[in-house]
Amino acid sequence: QVQLVESGGGWVQPGGSLKLSCLASIRSFSFYDMGWYRQAPGKQRELVAAITSGFTTNYADFVKGRFTISRDNDKNTMYLRMNSLEPEDTAIYYCNARRTNYNYWGRGTQVTVSS
Repeated sequence: QVQLVESGGGWVQPGGSLKLSCLASIRSFSFYDMGWYRQAPGKQRELVAAITSGFTTNYADFVKGRFTISRDNDKNTMYLRMNSLEPEDTAIYYCNARRTNYNYWGRGTQVTVSS
C-alpha cells in the first residue's frame, strides 16, 4: 500500500525556519514527480514547490528565494526547507507524488507561523 508521510511541521515565529520531510513508501520512487502543496483555512490547496524525476524544480512566486525543495531517491524522501517564514505561510502542507496513471497524497503536516 502506498503511503506518503509528512513530518517536520510545527510552530515557529516569523522569520524562523522549518524543514519538512515526506517519506514515500512507493516502488520506483525515482520515477515520480513530487510536490509540496499547502492549504490554509478557507482557501484552496495550492502548489508550493515541485521537483521532477529529473530534479527540475519549480516554485510558486510567493516562496521563491525562501523555500528549497529537494529529494533523496536513495531514502525515498522529499524535503522542503523553509526560511524567512511569514504568518501567511501558515497552512497544512501536503506531499504529492505523481506519474502517469498514479497520483498520491499524504495526510499533511501543520505549519503555524505566529508570534
